[in-house]
Amino acid sequence: MRLLLCGKGGCGKSTITALLAKEYVRQGKRVLVVDCDESNYGLHQQLGLALPQDFTDYLGGKQQIMQLSANGPANVPPLFEKPWTFDDIPEKYLSRKDNIMLMSPGKIKDANEGCACAFNIVMCMFLPILQLEENDVLLMDMEAGIEHFGRGTANCSEKVLMVVDPSYESLKLSEKVTEICNQINHPVYYVLNKVTSRNEAAMIAKISAPEKIVCKLPLNEELMDAGLNGDPLENSFQEIQKLIAAIG
Repeated sequence: MRLLLCGKGGCGKSTITALLAKEYVRQGKRVLVVDCDESNYGLHQQLGLALPQDFTDYLGGKQQIMQLSANGPANVPPLFEKPWTFDDIPEKYLSRKDNIMLMSPGKIKDANEGCACAFNIVMCMFLPILQLEENDVLLMDMEAGIEHFGRGTANCSEKVLMVVDPSYESLKLSEKVTEICNQINHPVYYVLNKVTSRNEAAMIAKISAPEKIVCKLPLNEELMDAGLNGDPLENSFQEIQKLIAAIG
């Protein structure tokens, strides 16, 4: 299973990613989480892991990839010679605990260091050659917005989870994501986050395909406190179990 999680900034992509990872492990799966959000420094804490070293360093570092792409991303030579499995990823570029592994192509660390294009190039070449075994799950936590669709990173997924929070911007973005996923023939499912009795009906009414809503996660003070304090997410939620059952 290859799942891509997307949505606007602050909608709860990383929270849902962490909850999914923990639940898949409870169900006996081996999970690789790929942190593709170069500006998010919180996912590793939600998983209870250390921030791994940038995987782009394995290929010579960000500046090396930028040099290779000077004539455009399409002209970058192949970066990998053969297929990989989870077990082929060097431990140096992983954090792991209880059958959860975390890797990151890279993070923006300094002013004026340049864009995140190099990280996207690495993932666009790495994810297609990554072979999953029967019990493996790949979760891709993407950057806010839809740039990953434009760059083609989303093509490496099998299914898309669009995380929607109770805001006009989030609901409008869900329409665009649905349109784009139809273009690439990727099934898209909706995860409604921060749901209350007051906003639930309005959120559902604004989803173009309400039958594709696979999770309605209530506004939860415990999750909010964990997010504020940077604490690992440990509790199991029935809504997340239903989500996993719904997407197959």
